[in-house]
This record gives sequence, structure tokens and C-alpha cells, in this order.
Amino acid sequence: MKDSKEFALELFDALSRRRRLKTEKISKEELYEFWSQITDQSFDSRLQIFFDMVDKNEDGRITEAEVKEIIMLSASANKLSRLKEQAEEYAALIMEELDPEGLGYIELWQLETLLLQRDTYLNYSQALSYTSQALSQNLAGLRKRGPIRNLSTKLGYYIEENWKRLWVIALWIGIMIALFTWKFIQYRNMYAFKVMGYCLTTAKGAAETLKFNMALILLPVCRNTITWLRATRISRVLPIDDNINFHKTIAAAIVIGVILHAGNHLSCDFPRLISSDDRMYSGMKGDFGDSKPSYIKLVRGPEGATGILMVVFMAVAFILATHWFRRSLVKLPKPFDRLTGFNAFWYSHHLFVIVYVLLVVHGQFLYLVHSWYLKTTWMYLSVPLLLYAGERILRALRSGYYSVRLLKVAIYPGNVLTLQMSKPPAFKYKSGQYMFVQCPAVSPFEWHPFSITSAPGDNFLSIHVRQLGDWTQELKRVFSLACEPPTAGKSGLLRADESTKKSLPKLLIDGPYGAPAQDYSKYDVLLLVGLGIGATPFISILKDLLNNIVKMEEQADSMVDFCPPAGEHMDLATIMRATTPNIRKMLKTTNAYFYWVTREQGSFDWFKGVMNEIAELDYRGIIEMHNYLTSVYEEGDARSALITMVQALNHAKNGVDIVSGTRVRTHFARPNWKKVLSRLSSKHPCAKIGVFYCGAPILAQELSRLCYEFNQRGATKFEFHKEHF
Repeated sequence: MKDSKEFALELFDALSRRRRLKTEKISKEELYEFWSQITDQSFDSRLQIFFDMVDKNEDGRITEAEVKEIIMLSASANKLSRLKEQAEEYAALIMEELDPEGLGYIELWQLETLLLQRDTYLNYSQALSYTSQALSQNLAGLRKRGPIRNLSTKLGYYIEENWKRLWVIALWIGIMIALFTWKFIQYRNMYAFKVMGYCLTTAKGAAETLKFNMALILLPVCRNTITWLRATRISRVLPIDDNINFHKTIAAAIVIGVILHAGNHLSCDFPRLISSDDRMYSGMKGDFGDSKPSYIKLVRGPEGATGILMVVFMAVAFILATHWFRRSLVKLPKPFDRLTGFNAFWYSHHLFVIVYVLLVVHGQFLYLVHSWYLKTTWMYLSVPLLLYAGERILRALRSGYYSVRLLKVAIYPGNVLTLQMSKPPAFKYKSGQYMFVQCPAVSPFEWHPFSITSAPGDNFLSIHVRQLGDWTQELKRVFSLACEPPTAGKSGLLRADESTKKSLPKLLIDGPYGAPAQDYSKYDVLLLVGLGIGATPFISILKDLLNNIVKMEEQADSMVDFCPPAGEHMDLATIMRATTPNIRKMLKTTNAYFYWVTREQGSFDWFKGVMNEIAELDYRGIIEMHNYLTSVYEEGDARSALITMVQALNHAKNGVDIVSGTRVRTHFARPNWKKVLSRLSSKHPCAKIGVFYCGAPILAQELSRLCYEFNQRGATKFEFHKEHF
């Protein structure tokens, strides 16, 4: 417990007092005995250790001051600053519950009786085990199979999971091979091949794939088109969620194409042309003039100059778009540090305007091609460029049309800014979608995507912004200046609304745009997993589900309206036709499980109202919420044992979790995802479960792998989706 020295010393003293040890050193046997007691997770052992740590004078009684001291020590060890501030309140709660006669102390049996009567400790410290229920599903995976059958099974499941990606990639690669081969053979049969050799055929084949990919790379980032395609049947065969990954894959192919095209021109066929003898060059005079050009002349010409400039601009954009530069993982000295971060990526990517102009010019001054109809660069680019330009124009017009008025601003712990604004009448969206936001006071050019955290049924729009980069830092600073300090009786948050004296900065919005989570309604069961601010896409879904639950209750209550008056008859078919469709539509998703994992206790303030509302109105238990705080030591660790007890006691008495301040229980450490999925597969056999995740890539890989493994075991099917921005 080197990270919790004070707690370790108190624990050591308690165990020493139990054995009447006065020394600061212990033997190996005593160490083993200490360790056995510390790691014993039984109720009696936990309770006894807690009592011994508090009862320093060994009189078998603990006072309120001693309880407060140990609560503060546990809170400090688990980095729970709020609990430390409320230690006196929770110490009083324990004494009030256990010392009704006001004796000023409590004994071990009183604490034990209370906790066992309420069964709170057992409920809070031990998760239900679904091992036996899941055994039948796991047996299929334990049966011995031959290596060929295992390989064929894995291949079958891989194809089943990735068939959309596979056919698109196969078609794309096939087209590139066909284009390369076509141009390779075409130039292989020309006289220039005799002079320049395979350098020329390779360069021209690569050039044809470059024209195709430079046109194709624009399509995955046409966000309005992608959002529209999500609502069509085409989405059943296209991997819509992988649009950005496909954009990156095409960019990698362009890099390879540029190396082959420019590399062969500059280092191979140009030198071969210059070094050819007069007899061989005579057949090239119609293309390069009567006298052989110099290397400098070839490079300075419109073909060479535009090509080199394109390579330079594309290299800058590609390098600054890599993970190391975009995420500022590369640390450069000033002033070169401006080349890292989102701003550098965003502005450098707009060099594409110059690149496409140069590409069109480059395509009109091709070596060895003179007829206009053979200069096909503009033919490849015309439709994608027009589509992309149309999208940008639509975005500019729509952002001006969607005028919003800020209704409420709040700055929460953890550097999170929440903005609540009026909803334009024409702004129609689905839960799980996102929109772009621009703040002219920060930058008149930059647009940044944020998940919409309000539900479609709300009369406002809201987003939550985490301070992660220079733009979000400046946004928070600008709104902090407009916020007012808290007044008496309110929480210590900076707030602003329409009544605020200071004027609020102007906001422009554009959207909505499609995201994987918007298709949540097609699944029987939902597993929503958010890390930190990654919970934002799912808050809107939870709100929408809650609204549907309320409507479902109202629908059920309204069935009484279909009851006929006395003496009259109404058949069951009439009642079912009148009520069932709406109820069935709202009951498509039977259950939702929300797992929110965060490092900071203050994060729970972001969506406290939503969690309390769900806990209050979800009578049927459709939505199950789990908060996980990773700064607290895992359940079973001696350092969190007391926190768990106080948590259980306070929830039993007041119905409020001491960590999150909501009615939703907070777990400690990280979830065991294998147990989570095992539990869902056992509880919902034969169901189609949508697993939606937003957060760090590492956990995405684990969840994707677990979904793949569980899909091979039983009839429950998990479909994994990850948010991409």
C-alpha cells in the first residue's frame, strides 16, 4: 500500500494491537498472518478490521470522533475529496443509526446487526455470479475439435463479423488492380516504353490509381450523404461506421501511389530519357521537342512543378494528420509546437483545395498524352468534387439558418463545459447523433463535433465539452468570463443563463450528423459503455428511452379509454389494433445497460439530473445504470472496505450514493467485462444485443474481441459499434 502510507500504518497498528505487538518489526510468520487477514473478503473479517482500526484504545467501543477519523483516512486513500469534507456528516449518520440512546459510543455487535439486517453490505460488496447460468453456453467452446474444424469455424465467424468491410475492400483493390493493369499494358505497347522501360509503365499505372483514389477519398467525408445513407437500405451492405477508417486507408494507398508515380518519374524514366542516344530519342520528339530536355527543364515544366508542389502539400497534410501529431504526442520546441494538435491538423487538411487545383492543372499537361478526351483526371474528379463542394455550401447556408440562443451555461468539475441552447424548429435529430459547433469569439473558421446530449423530445439542445485541446480551452475561458460565481444556497459551479448581466458569446451549429449509436432502436438489448466524457453519446439515448418508458406507461393507462360502457361490447381485436402498434414500437428495446467508467468523483455531476430522473421514473427497471470510479481501490481491498460500508448504510437510509450523489450505485475500480457480457448472454438468450462504446481505443479492442468470442459460444448475438470523430 505504498500509495496509501497513512492508511497502511493505521491498518498495521490495528493488526498489531490485536496481537499485543509493540514492535515496528514483524516476523515472516506474522506477516503471513497479517496478509491472510487483509485479503480475507468475508463479512466478519472486514467488519473486525474496520472496528479494530477505529478502536485504538481497545475498549471495545468506538466514538463519533474515531469514526470520523477513519472515514477521513479512507477517503484520503481513495482520493475522494468530497467524502473527506463530509466525514463528520457520515460519522454522525453511523452514530445516529447505531446509538439511538445517545450513549456516545457503539459496539461491534451493533454495527454487525445493522448491516446484516439490511443485507446492505452483502448487496454492495458482491456482484451476482452468473457462472452456473452461463455454463451451458461455455460448454460448446470446451468441446474438443480438430484443427481444420477450428480454423473453418473461426474463418466463418470472421467473415460473418466483417463481410461488409471485406467486400468493399475487395472491390476497391480489384478496381485499382484493373486500372493499374490497363495503363501498364497500354504504355507497354507504346514506343516510349523502349526508351523509358518499366519505369514509365509503373508510373502511369500508379497515376491511374491516384486519379481514382483522389476522387474516392472525398466520398467518406461527405457527412450529409453518409447520414442520408444510414437511413436507407444501402446501410445494410455498406460499412457506414467505418467511413473515416476507409478515408484513412485510401490516404495510405495514395501515399503508395505517389511514391510509385513520382519516384519512378524523378529517379528512373527522366534520367533514362535524358541519357538515351539520338536514334532512340528521335521517336520522342513529338512529345518532348526536337532537342532532348534537361532534367531541370523537365522538373520546371508545368507537369513537374505541379507534381512536386502536390507532393509537398500532401506530405504536410498527411504527416500532421497522423496520430502522433494530431494528439500532440510529439513534443516540439517553440515555435514548432504549433505543428502539433488539432489546429495544425485542421488547417493543414485544407491544403486539399490547392492540391486539387494543382491536380487538374497537372492532368492537362501530361507527358505522352495530347488528345483532350484522353486527359481523364477531370472526369474522375468532377462528380466527387461537386458533391463535396455542395456539402460545404449546404453546411455554410444551414449554419446561418440555424440561429440558436444560449439558455444555460455551466462549468462542472473535471473541466467540462455544458451548453444548453434553443432548438431551431427545422433541426430534427435522433439520439446518438452529433453536430458541429462554431464559436466566432474563439475562431471564425473552426468547427468541432460534439455529441448531442439532449433527447429528441426535449425543447432544447445541449452538449457537454471536455477541455482537451487549445480550442476547447479557449472556449471554456470565453464562457468563464460570462459566467457568474455561485450565489448562496447553490452549488459551487460557475453558471450563466438568459438573465445573466454579461452577454454570452454567439454560437453557430451545423447538423445533425449520423453516428453508430443512432441505430440503437433496432436492438433487443443495449450495452452502452462510456469512458469519461465518452458517456455523452449515450445520455441522449437514455433520455429518449426514459421518454418512451413514460409514454408507454401513459399508453397502458389510456387503455381504460377503450373499455366499453356498461351494456356495450368491444372485442379484443379492436383494443389490440388501437394500442398494440405503439406499445410494440416502444418496446423494441426491452433493456438497456449503461456502464460509465471515470477517474474523477466530480464527473458524476455532469449527468446527475439524468441519472436521478431515470432511477425515479423507470418503474419497470428497463434501464440499468452502473457507475465505476477507478480512483477508488477495487472492492475487496481493505482501503475501500469502510467506504463500501458507509456507502451501503447511507443508501439504505437515504437512498443516495455517497460517491456520485445520485440514486445510482457507484462501483469501485474497473468492470470485469467478461463477466458483464456473460451475465447479459445468460439473462437474454437468443437476443440481439447492440454494444456501443465511446472512449479509449484499448478498451474498444477488448470489447470487440469479447463480442467476437461470445458470438461463437451461444445463441445471443453481440454487435459491437465504436464512435468515431
